[in-house]
Amino acid sequence: MKIGIIGNGGVGKALIRLIHEKKETLAKEGLTPVICAHLDSTGGIYDLEGIDLKRLMQHNEKKEPLKDFPKGGSAGLSIDDILEEKSMEVLIELTPTNKKTGEPGIGHITKALENEIHVITANKGPVMIAYHSLKALANRKRRQFWIGCTTGGALPAINGGLIDLAGSEITSITGVLNGTTNYILEEMKTRECTYREALQKAQKDGIAETDPSLDVEGWDTAMKLLILTNVLMNQNKQLSDIKVRGITEIDQAEIGRATGEGGKIKLVGRTRLEKEKILMTVQPETLYPEDFLFQVDGKNKGVHYTTDTLGDIGILGGASGLTAAAASVLRDLINLHRGGCG
Repeated sequence: MKIGIIGNGGVGKALIRLIHEKKETLAKEGLTPVICAHLDSTGGIYDLEGIDLKRLMQHNEKKEPLKDFPKGGSAGLSIDDILEEKSMEVLIELTPTNKKTGEPGIGHITKALENEIHVITANKGPVMIAYHSLKALANRKRRQFWIGCTTGGALPAINGGLIDLAGSEITSITGVLNGTTNYILEEMKTRECTYREALQKAQKDGIAETDPSLDVEGWDTAMKLLILTNVLMNQNKQLSDIKVRGITEIDQAEIGRATGEGGKIKLVGRTRLEKEKILMTVQPETLYPEDFLFQVDGKNKGVHYTTDTLGDIGILGGASGLTAAAASVLRDLINLHRGGCG
């Protein structure tokens, strides 16, 4: 299977390493990935015989741009260049999320599908903004479009909803979808420290970004909730339809009140159908032992679906980090190879 990858950030590098390390596991699936193109903002590598992944890993460890790769590296290499050869079977789109425009991801995915190439993406932007049109294009071209990494990385929230809730109507989605905020709130509870102290520890431990605003202000959760809502409940909502409040104002007094009541504060995303109207919120809530998501601790995530015919379904757990995100992309690649329903 000939594959092109766009994006050489942390997930892209982790994916290259994982494909190399898992080659025997993939072979048991009858899957032999040949990475023939890998692009970043400087250009990229194009080698129809397959890029030497071990050599590429060493190149990445030196933090050198892809254009300088010894075999096949080229400045200014673009998706248009690699599409001209008509040899690529799968595009893996890993460029950074733009929550306002979805670009350049939407353009990359559209071009690939128009050229009858399957697509896997970890990029939330295109899925938030243009999922229905991209999925319709994939269907017209009889190609698969997999998005499993966009709603919680290793947590199979979207795939579980698409595959295992098929035929039911989802009437509510409730999720603890951001491991960083969950970790910070748990640190505040167990160490009885301030929000700022818990955030600094999360940053020191590599859990929170240097700029954690997307996480702590609630927008990462909102983006994931939006994708789940639009994809699984067939909606066309926008981020502006979600009432969003993050965790930055949570103090020890609130933590103490929740603990005294036997509860835990978590950043919760909710979509619910009330009188044929969709209501969406992201905000800190106190959860209690009878709540399914009460047990989502540390960096874990979880989602709870209420359906009309299948009852209540919960998915809990999933590792966090770059390797886990790359593993969810690899999971989609295997499912694509198996002929799944992406």
